[in-house]
Amino acid sequence: MADKRVALEEAVSSLESGMTIGIGGWGSRRKPMALVREILRRDDLTDLTVVAFGGPDVGLLAAAGRIRRLVYGFVSLDSIALDPHFTRTRERGELEVEEYDEGMFVLGLRAAGARLDFLPTRAGIGSDVMTANPHLRTVRSPYSEEEYVAMPAFDIDVALVHLNRADAQGNAQYLGPDPYFDDLFAMAAARTIVSAERIVPTAELLSEGSFHTLLFSRMYASAVVEAPGGAHFTTCAPDYERDEPFQRHYAAAAKDPELWAAFERTFLQTDEAGYRGAVARFHAEQGES
Repeated sequence: MADKRVALEEAVSSLESGMTIGIGGWGSRRKPMALVREILRRDDLTDLTVVAFGGPDVGLLAAAGRIRRLVYGFVSLDSIALDPHFTRTRERGELEVEEYDEGMFVLGLRAAGARLDFLPTRAGIGSDVMTANPHLRTVRSPYSEEEYVAMPAFDIDVALVHLNRADAQGNAQYLGPDPYFDDLFAMAAARTIVSAERIVPTAELLSEGSFHTLLFSRMYASAVVEAPGGAHFTTCAPDYERDEPFQRHYAAAAKDPELWAAFERTFLQTDEAGYRGAVARFHAEQGES
């Protein structure tokens, strides 16, 4: 079986401007932040359509001007209600947006995974979702007089997901409380890049969890990246929880241009090793272990 392990830089080098990128995770939970940070290091990677239950991934990419169009159910930092970068770009009208009810968003993923044009739903009928998304159409049931919203499939070029464990072939495992629809992103996309806290031999995948934790098989993975701390500063339970002090620092810096310039210099204008070192120094300066 093919060994799909690649370095972080090589994985992101396969992305191109103008692509539609699906980003797994949920809010500020198990986001593929190492992959997102690597996108930010690629100055030539722009004009992206991002499909996500957004968190700091969306905030960072929006702040850097990398997103042209955003398809989303929400954008939140969880313990902080709103991402300041997203809020500002949204209020200024700097993004093309498609905002959906969360159930409709999931149906967009499921339709793509099933290779269907759409899936019918009652969600959205009689709501402003239809007004905000005038491209949406309704369909009448062939079996009754019921009318449904035809939720279109999301056309995703590449999905980015972060899991607790994976093997070299791309079998992916989550060990936390929720899969966050990462399997649906993988099935919906033409390609999927999996980053994981640890890459382990296939036989060891069941040493920390039952077979129910094997979220998706190698058939959906195009590349596998070992990225310890790859979801930081979002949570990646049980490996680590959200870095709340750092998230508060991020949110505060995002509200002030001078503070944000310093944040970028310290944490983003460096490689992953530099990022981890800067985070360690941040906590040391805060008097934390």
